[in-house]
Amino acid sequence: MARNLIEIDNLTKFYGMGEIAVHALRGVRARVQEGEFVAVMGPSGSGKSTLMNILGCLDRPTRGSYVLDGQDVSKLNKDQLAGVRNRKIGFVFQSYNLLPRMTAAQNVVIPLLYDGRRWTSDQERRERAIQALESVGLGDRTHHKPNELSGGQQQRVAIARALINDPAIILADEPTGNLDTRSAEDIMLVLHELHDRGSTIVMVTHELGIAEHAQRVIYLRDGCIVSDSEQASGIAHLHNGDNGG
Repeated sequence: MARNLIEIDNLTKFYGMGEIAVHALRGVRARVQEGEFVAVMGPSGSGKSTLMNILGCLDRPTRGSYVLDGQDVSKLNKDQLAGVRNRKIGFVFQSYNLLPRMTAAQNVVIPLLYDGRRWTSDQERRERAIQALESVGLGDRTHHKPNELSGGQQQRVAIARALINDPAIILADEPTGNLDTRSAEDIMLVLHELHDRGSTIVMVTHELGIAEHAQRVIYLRDGCIVSDSEQASGIAHLHNGDNGG
């Protein structure tokens, strides 16, 4: 039986004090097992971005606990959270967040430069970056800079960067939001391939068609989970989408 990689209990987050306090999350409770592919949906202001920030150790809850890969990270200080982010979490953002003057390989290497667990040589880092780029189908684009790549290719570089430290979980925040339909489908295929290899993925999206690719959909409204439902993996949906020409 798969173990719980994420366990959140009574997760509460509010900003401000007293009558002007804004409650972004209201006692959220959820589990994500190792190897799951979960989509998080909800309207604007539902709390999904706040939840993603807490899951990504970019913010701390006001109350409640968050256990990631067996470690309660909800009470850690900023430096400790930064260490957890680097070791445990791979981020994929809507806007790619690539450094424009660096090549694809140099962008992918960046997380290794902040990994204090062990020293790696320049050669080892480069080899790992090339391997990560090859895993997302960009082995022939290692020397290209972001402005020499399409949007879909830039997002693949971002995914390779997320993989470089072999994270416990991949957090994808609207990973197809800036892409055309075909590029979005390509990115979803990459995520499916990673999931098939054992990656745990939590993805925020506002697009139902993208959420359908996940095994499970958590829907938030007004800071609360209003539904949490499993569904058939969307890989069949992905392939069926190619049949229309």
